[in-house]
Amino acid sequence: MALDDNDEQRQRQQSHGDGGLVYTVDEALSAMEFGKFQKLVLLYAGLGNFVDAMEIMLLSFTGPSVKSQWGLSSTEEGLLTTVVFAGMLLGATLWGLVSDAYGRRMGFLGIAILTSVSALLSSFSPNYIALLVLRCSVGIGLGGGPVFSSWFLEFVPASSRGKWMVIFSTFWTLGTVFEASLAWIVMPRLNWRWLLGLSSLPSLALLLPYGLVPESPRYLCAKGRVIDAQHILEKIALLNRTKLPSGMLVSDDAYARMTTQQQQDDDDDDEFDTSSIHTTTNTPLLPSSTHKPEALNFKTAFSSFLRLFSPKFIQTTLLLWVLYFANSFSYYGVVLLTTELSIGQMKCHSATLNSSNVQDASLYVDVFINSLAEVPGLLLSAIIVDRIGRKLSIIIMFILACIVLLPLVYQQSATLTTVSLFGARMCTVGSFTVACIYAPELYPTSMRATGAGTANAMGRIGGMICPVVAVGLVSGCHQAVAVLLLEAVMVLSVVSVLFFRFETMGQKLSNT
Repeated sequence: MALDDNDEQRQRQQSHGDGGLVYTVDEALSAMEFGKFQKLVLLYAGLGNFVDAMEIMLLSFTGPSVKSQWGLSSTEEGLLTTVVFAGMLLGATLWGLVSDAYGRRMGFLGIAILTSVSALLSSFSPNYIALLVLRCSVGIGLGGGPVFSSWFLEFVPASSRGKWMVIFSTFWTLGTVFEASLAWIVMPRLNWRWLLGLSSLPSLALLLPYGLVPESPRYLCAKGRVIDAQHILEKIALLNRTKLPSGMLVSDDAYARMTTQQQQDDDDDDEFDTSSIHTTTNTPLLPSSTHKPEALNFKTAFSSFLRLFSPKFIQTTLLLWVLYFANSFSYYGVVLLTTELSIGQMKCHSATLNSSNVQDASLYVDVFINSLAEVPGLLLSAIIVDRIGRKLSIIIMFILACIVLLPLVYQQSATLTTVSLFGARMCTVGSFTVACIYAPELYPTSMRATGAGTANAMGRIGGMICPVVAVGLVSGCHQAVAVLLLEAVMVLSVVSVLFFRFETMGQKLSNT
């Protein structure tokens, strides 16, 4: 019979002998459980996810208004969306490298400053070119979204990681609903500049509590800064009103060396020499002020990027890229169909169009209702992710999305169209949520943000291509082709998941 985490830890500590008790970050987090400290971490990381959702969602509302005011062509309007995703493509890799080289906190600072300043300035854009440049800068900042999820993930005990990562994802849904509500209030009364300005305020809020944001203890241990990690764990225990395990914190690789030494000694005389513990554990305990040179840090981070393509990780990396590309394409495809199908059906099947005011009011209502579909999607993923696993959860939700979207191959009534899109968005956001949990779990701490960031970058490519393909097909009265294309991409996602070699449900995060 398998031992639980506490039994396993006691067995390890006892086997090391008196005075040689040690524990890892995973064991510390399991002992302290999810408490007040993690809830504060959740709020800050969730705010980053909330900002990401708002800035993406507002693209549905500002494009038509800017086009009308400045007399832009359809291509120029579409470029306003494309440059944001292009910036996110660059930012996803950039911030992953920065946070793996200099720490999660340094990544947060750069992300918050670039996003908030660029977003606020874009509301004062004097011309089209300036707006393009500033929105691209916003996109670069938004590309740091995976840093927030990786950081939060590293504070959560393994036993409840899936549930709390789904709760973290609810901040995205809250952001989309909030932005739809804000646009519904602002756009009919003011203009797109006010919407951009007001939407930038949450990103400014990321800077306010920055001085209190803790570094990830997993990251610190991976960098050899075990004393710093110990101090943070002590703060977690104090705020959660719990206790750390007895003994001394060691990094995972140091523990692995001690375990190897113990096994060797057991093979020799079935007696473990406790002095080997003190010899080994003193090695990683570097002073808090000891840091690697910046050039060496970045070189290490770049080597982490190259490791994504090593024989050990290349299959995982490529499959994640396919999964994120297809997931992003499917999600944004369903979001865009919410508006494009109604407009396309009016153009393709009606002799006359509704007035612009009625069309605008209908747009805000439809987008708001469709945004609410993410709530049951998150609930569904929360229920199944820690029960049936990451892989099976993604597969089931994509199959359901294919089924509910299939009726839209042919023109349907407005009610059935809304119901189908509601169900499809519910399932795609659920699968996207589980994928965002799965990706960082597949990589060790030293390359977790880089691996998740590059996968996210591939997803941004899907987001860039989707508007051109989906919007173009529906606008050209090719609804069946657009829906079948989304179905094909969802099938591709299912196939990619089948080839993953590992299931991470209930598994501890790896530092090595």
